[in-house]
Amino acid sequence: MKVGDRFGRLTVVELIPGSHITATVKVRCDCGQEKIIDRHNTKRTKSCGCLFRELAVFHGARLKIRFKHGHRPRSGPSKTYNSWCAMIQRCHNNANQAFKYYGGRGITVCERWKSSFDAFLADMGERPAKKSIDRIDVNGNYSPDNCRWSTHSEQMTNTRPYRRGLHATI
Repeated sequence: MKVGDRFGRLTVVELIPGSHITATVKVRCDCGQEKIIDRHNTKRTKSCGCLFRELAVFHGARLKIRFKHGHRPRSGPSKTYNSWCAMIQRCHNNANQAFKYYGGRGITVCERWKSSFDAFLADMGERPAKKSIDRIDVNGNYSPDNCRWSTHSEQMTNTRPYRRGLHATI
């Protein structure tokens, strides 16, 4: 191991001398945070902790996190919270099955909503029964001025044209 080696988001900036067992290194995360870790843990440690915080946004519905907005009661996340998570997943997680129809086409979630469920809730309000999030301009991004709660039939009148069973690229 030498200065400059990378492990995940971490770059070794200093080797701290010690015995073979207690050897440590100083690393700098891509986010700028510096941390001292055991030399033997470098391959298991991927970041300073920022990676977990980012993944918590994407996978928040599955993590046991306490939410100040009250949309994670004991019975599970609310429909509004699930809509928010699903929106972020399909636009920003390329492992999501729907990514090719959203993020793969360049559709994103505005920064205000991407980083805060509270902001999404303030702008959109609670999800009404039998409705889901819909973009007014199907080629536009998810943002307060381009989204509404719509029924399934309303959404079907607001879709991209189909060609031979596949979405046409417009």
